[in-house]
Amino acid sequence: MTPARQRDLLDRYRVAGEASAAAVDIAEPDTVADPTAAAFFDVDNTIMRGASIFHLARGLARRRFFTVPEVADFAWKQVKFVTSGSEDMEDMASATEAALGFVQGHRVSEIVELGTEIFDEIMVDKMWPGTLALAQRHLDEGQRVWLVTAAPVELATIMAKRLGLTGALGTVSEIIDGTYTGRLVGHPLHGPAKAEAVRALAARTGLDLANCSAYSDSFNDLPMLGLVGHPCAINPDHALRSYARDQGWPIRDYRRQRMAKRGGVAAGVVAAGALATGVGIGVAVARKKAS
Repeated sequence: MTPARQRDLLDRYRVAGEASAAAVDIAEPDTVADPTAAAFFDVDNTIMRGASIFHLARGLARRRFFTVPEVADFAWKQVKFVTSGSEDMEDMASATEAALGFVQGHRVSEIVELGTEIFDEIMVDKMWPGTLALAQRHLDEGQRVWLVTAAPVELATIMAKRLGLTGALGTVSEIIDGTYTGRLVGHPLHGPAKAEAVRALAARTGLDLANCSAYSDSFNDLPMLGLVGHPCAINPDHALRSYARDQGWPIRDYRRQRMAKRGGVAAGVVAAGALATGVGIGVAVARKKAS
């Protein structure tokens, strides 16, 4: 990567993080005993089994929100990403950006309404009880608890509200006159962008990051984990598990079955393929019934 490209990417991370922090509603709850401390939780495979964007796509497909070709294109991009085994941040951003492109031309109010329905229908039963217990412990100690995810900030906010958490930092999409343009503000909230969002929120709310905690399953979230005084690996991937052990960080694994790396990739391919097939068939069947 050229120095110019690297500077551009870092700038997009910063823009994305600052936009995410600026988008949240700051309401000081009565239960906050220590306004300088907070906990930040990644979502996918940390607080929820699987990827929230997949669950959202599944729910939207049931509602005939998009066409079969659109689903096929999205699912193929996800399959390519999973089978590559890539940890490259630009590849991850491309996969997320393709998913978020589904909302182009739709009203924000429509997505919020559907997202709320889909959370209650599909996502609520996919939470890791152990991670939720950790989040509740922070709340009981009078700390704010934030979700930090590459999912759309509107979906992330719905999740936070439904789970009784303080709020959420998520990917911010460009909105004009209440309608999504299909473009993102800066970059998907992956990797370094998450750290930028946490840093910007800390500056906005007076947090002392040395007093804060962060939880994630992915080595890609190392910038966020390294930003706080109390990092913790949850259901970690191999790279994060190794790094956390070297650093003496706490490791918690709530998965009943652990897969070898090869098996995990194979399972990911099957899951992505199932998404392409299942969602595509679901849309086709729904359209046939409607005709």
